[in-house]
Amino acid sequence: MSFSERFANFVCPGDAITCEADGFTIVAAIVLDDCSDAPDQRQNGFWPSLYKDAPGFIGPGNGFRERFAKAQAEAEAIMEGWRKGDWFYCGIVLSVALEGVTLDSHAASLWSVEANYPGSDNANLTEAANELLPEALDAARAVLARLRAAPAGEVQT
Repeated sequence: MSFSERFANFVCPGDAITCEADGFTIVAAIVLDDCSDAPDQRQNGFWPSLYKDAPGFIGPGNGFRERFAKAQAEAEAIMEGWRKGDWFYCGIVLSVALEGVTLDSHAASLWSVEANYPGSDNANLTEAANELLPEALDAARAVLARLRAAPAGEVQT
């Protein structure tokens, strides 16, 4: 059970993929992450370092200055792309429906996922959706159980 459809190589907030599992229709959508923290604020060790006890340490050995210069240039390019909006952080939000009725519009989610990251084909977005699928199905089954347990004409929230 997984999404056979995959997210495109370039995505925008609102893009979605759909799959069927156990009679449910599951939609995985890209939602813009509203946290405005920059990549270097989110990831300890984002910037390369020459200091062995520092996050981002590039490691000892021959050519460490060249490796550091390359890593520094890559980090700067990634930051510039983020500032320009070439890539962004998003959430993957799964909703679940049964026979056209949405049971849970936010059955499972994962946030701070990189979308359109330089050099990426966005496969990480589909992988995240697939990892969230069991949680979304559990949420849908829980909603169905509550609905079935409610007396006729009464819905428990």
